[in-house]
Amino acid sequence: MIRIGLVVLSVVAALAAVGAAGWVSPWWWIAAAVLVPPALLGVWDLLQRKHSVLRNYPVVGHARFLLERIRPELQQYFIERNFDGRPFDRDVRSIVYERAKGTDAEEPYGTERDVYQPGYEFLVPSMAPRPVPKEPPRVRIGGPDCTRPYDMALLNVSAMSFGSLSSNAVLALNGGAAAGGFAQDTGEGGLSEYHLRPGGDLVWEIGTGYFGCRTSDGGFDAGEFADKAAHDQVKCVSLKLSQGAKPGIGGVLPGAKVNAEIARVRDVPQGRTVISPPYHQVFSTPRELVRFIARMRQLADGKPTGFKLCPGSRQQFLAVCKAMLEEGVTPDFIIVDGAEGGTGAAPLEFADHVGTPLTEGLLTVHNSLVGVGLRDRIKIGASGKIATGTDLVKRLVQGADYGNAARAMMFAVGCIQAQRCHTNACPTGVTTQDPRRARALDVGDKTARVQRLQEATVASALQIMASMGVTDPAQLRPHMLRRRLDPYTVLSYEEMYEWLSPGQLTAEPPDSWAADWKAADPDRFTV
Repeated sequence: MIRIGLVVLSVVAALAAVGAAGWVSPWWWIAAAVLVPPALLGVWDLLQRKHSVLRNYPVVGHARFLLERIRPELQQYFIERNFDGRPFDRDVRSIVYERAKGTDAEEPYGTERDVYQPGYEFLVPSMAPRPVPKEPPRVRIGGPDCTRPYDMALLNVSAMSFGSLSSNAVLALNGGAAAGGFAQDTGEGGLSEYHLRPGGDLVWEIGTGYFGCRTSDGGFDAGEFADKAAHDQVKCVSLKLSQGAKPGIGGVLPGAKVNAEIARVRDVPQGRTVISPPYHQVFSTPRELVRFIARMRQLADGKPTGFKLCPGSRQQFLAVCKAMLEEGVTPDFIIVDGAEGGTGAAPLEFADHVGTPLTEGLLTVHNSLVGVGLRDRIKIGASGKIATGTDLVKRLVQGADYGNAARAMMFAVGCIQAQRCHTNACPTGVTTQDPRRARALDVGDKTARVQRLQEATVASALQIMASMGVTDPAQLRPHMLRRRLDPYTVLSYEEMYEWLSPGQLTAEPPDSWAADWKAADPDRFTV
């Protein structure tokens, strides 16, 4: 309000100077020449809808863009930092922004990367590339116990809650999903009208706090869950076990952000900080987890049901696989969240040192399901710093069936990574419940950006696959992705990692898996 007031004062001062120049003395034109341009600029900033920063910070917000023009390397400070402060690739950020704006284009010159640096990865092109498919393929989600399968897009909006995000940000994300024919994961913050109003497909996520289907004592409310899962827009339901950026701890929503609306959506008291438990009340063993997944699917009237986790112990995940076999129950999907995934608030040590990176997590989950003969029933989603077509293709090679993006989608709705998410003072209106700040985010403009980003990223992935001689993700193989280990050694993923064959664990597990397989207990999560 103070910022808008300053613009009003500058307009009044400019008009007064012009009036004085005409009625008092021509010398006042000097003052008018100084006061009128910033006044007009401030009015324009408030009225324009392209830049959220300028709507929230008229006139002074231009300093950010001016500094970037004068010293492009200052982007490293202003817009190229991860949520936890680690560098985010400049080329990736540029690609995401340009695609969201619809200005993505080829550029001259070659790569700026050191292709001989250990760790450099590349996809293998074919001498017989294929035409790019006219329509992007979709992934059928739904195992033998699912009566209402869903065809998932190759790239979707990853889990981000209303409460963490503003109402306008949620509206833009779901509007983009509706326009582009992909899905939005609600995050664990409940099912709000902003998820439902635009009409986009939803994956309703339930976390340890059971927000939106919560009893007064914090337990799971089966009746409320069934009522909300019946919404036609809810295409899948997902149980969140853990999150990549902070596995093993619950989320926190500061009391300052828990207004009456969020309290109603989450079934929590208004104005009080909401802390999600680190564990679930509805299960304590792998077998109970599997049974609860079956119960969720029944309550959701046969809609696809699965869970999300940042994998840790391979032995524990194998225990879940054993429970699936013994109970005869499988989830329809599993979302693997990598430790490199972002968040609005997490202890730095968790972000840096706890959790399995996405590559190893995907390999663990994919190979475990293959090894127990269940991979054909369960689809795997991947989330954790997926921003480009290259990212998506790599994850498909590593065992995923589709991808989810959060960070890139936030860029599309205007996030500049100011790292003010937890303060309720987000400068672009993305992660705030302050209505005066949230209004800066123009829903119509950002909806179009979300839709364009998803469409262009999937198109890029299909173009890359076509250059590899592949027309369908199912044709991707581990030998198509390679990594430089040192200046003289390059190996493919087929050579670097072990790939199990269907049913191998139940028949004769390899030595490298035998100990974990033997120790895996479907009736307890061993440490």
